[in-house]
Amino acid sequence: MGRGGRADAARDTNPPAPLRFGYGTNGLADLRLDDALALLADLGYDGVGLTLDHMHLDPLAPDLAARTRTVARRLDELGLGVTVETGARYVLDPRRKHGPSLLDPDPDDRARRVDLLLRAVRVAADLGAHALHCFSGIVPDGTDEDTAWKRLAETLTPVLDAAARAGVPLAVEPEPGHLLATLADFHHLRRTLGDPEPLGLTLDIGHCQCLEPLPPADCVREAAPWLRHVQIEDMRRGVHEHLPFGDGEIDFPPVLEALAATGYQGLTVVELPRHSHAGPHFAAHSLPFLRGAAAAALLTHRPGEPSATR
Repeated sequence: MGRGGRADAARDTNPPAPLRFGYGTNGLADLRLDDALALLADLGYDGVGLTLDHMHLDPLAPDLAARTRTVARRLDELGLGVTVETGARYVLDPRRKHGPSLLDPDPDDRARRVDLLLRAVRVAADLGAHALHCFSGIVPDGTDEDTAWKRLAETLTPVLDAAARAGVPLAVEPEPGHLLATLADFHHLRRTLGDPEPLGLTLDIGHCQCLEPLPPADCVREAAPWLRHVQIEDMRRGVHEHLPFGDGEIDFPPVLEALAATGYQGLTVVELPRHSHAGPHFAAHSLPFLRGAAAAALLTHRPGEPSATR
């Protein structure tokens, strides 16, 4: 039996690894960070996806190291794991959403984004985060794709070097509308950079439903070797809109069964950034949904028999 056969046999005879669920602070933007963390702990979440932003551990304000130590202590007190996310909308520029990016024509602007990511590497290391998330950005007007890919590779290189020194995986997210939009694009970047060890993947389950050619559960299996962070929400085919669970088209038990079968040990973080107006409500309702879907996934797993999702 080949290596793949042994791996399949192991998945079919061993119960899937338990999943750890978190909630993103970009969906709790109206709460103070300490209140958000306490809420998630009270609800029973395993961790938090912490977006560095002006209201939640501002990466550009003074005394970042001291403030990070305070957050690290609080996470430890509450028993919460953490991943660090860098998708704040206006943290660098009050007029340009997600600007400047790693692809900007102005090298000084690109350097500002690199500096933010280098700060985030230090924060992630100090918090003991399991990964640091980032994305490529939208290709600027007048920039051809070859140039954009070269800029992305150049700007990510010092971040990857810093991540390697800190022992924090960099988890790049395929984002609809960005240069790096799909799993195929991630592999293009990985090959361009020579497959560096710190480079991993953030897989957003909704994005898989939105635009990947494979179903979300198959995307999980295809992404497994590089999977360092997972975001989850509901979504519809062809529409990039993060939806509460049940409002979209995703069948979640097969997705969670596939994710557990990979042995992924990081957080699976609910990503509802446009629902902060009712963040506590959606946080309270999302965890029971995910636990129910995970329980349904376990019912489909029969030792010695093929998985119901394959």
